[in-house]
Amino acid sequence: MNPARRAYPRFLKTIMKPAHIAAILALAFAANLHADPIPENLRQNGWFVGAQAYTFKEFSAFEAIAKTKEAGGHVLEFFPGQTLKPGSPDKVHHTMSAAAMAELQAECKRQGVHAVNYGVVGAGNPQEVKAIMTFAKKMGLYSVCTESTEQIAAWEACAKEFDIKVAFHEHGGSMANPKYKVWNPLYILGVVESRDKRVGACADLGHWCTSNLKPVECLRILDGRIISVHLKDKEKFGPAPVVVAGKGVVDVAACLEELKRQKFDGHISIEHENDWKDSVPQVRANVEFVKAHAK
Repeated sequence: MNPARRAYPRFLKTIMKPAHIAAILALAFAANLHADPIPENLRQNGWFVGAQAYTFKEFSAFEAIAKTKEAGGHVLEFFPGQTLKPGSPDKVHHTMSAAAMAELQAECKRQGVHAVNYGVVGAGNPQEVKAIMTFAKKMGLYSVCTESTEQIAAWEACAKEFDIKVAFHEHGGSMANPKYKVWNPLYILGVVESRDKRVGACADLGHWCTSNLKPVECLRILDGRIISVHLKDKEKFGPAPVVVAGKGVVDVAACLEELKRQKFDGHISIEHENDWKDSVPQVRANVEFVKAHAK
């Protein structure tokens, strides 16, 4: 061996303290915990756009992957409880076996659809948060979607540990039900604004509309904290059927412009909660609407 190479480790010891070496090793270990970012080649006119698998809840996860691809989406957000594939007893879940997880990853790769998110998933304690985020790391996800704001400290700690984003989602709500708070973007802002930037909001445009809120104004309230988007238009404000973007009262075009202004760079999941047995044409129309408003 070259004498200079033999001397190199001794040279490091003379110029670096043990604490410095430990810090470098810790950084190297942490780097291995990072989830993969969304690959650049998946952009469509500047956007990462695909589907929330709940749109295809009448089908298996394997079928949801195929339908997302058929609709022109490049990314997919899984939800807990969907059957893995036709005839399988396995479900998509953060407790699924390593073998079932490998099957899911292999099918995504085969179809050319990239898994980016998992949710909406609840967590009752920090241990469950850790289990969910460990699953997300193994799946190589960009983010996790939840409504469990009471576990904010655990979500933030895991977001830092695994470098995976956490997005707080909302369903429809009102002041008439004070126990359900996440529908209000001001509440979500209060939860996340002092936290790590990897903790933010999932902007469900349709559910804000269900709450009689204007989605574009909600986006402005959460400026800089939007992690992901569930895109759907609604026939009218309040409880109402979902329609294709541009056909209802959600100003989807204005929302996309606001996301561009905020330099949003997460993913948009089309969630067409209608036409359950045959929604590929509607999802495709939504994907094309997003692409028509290029970044």
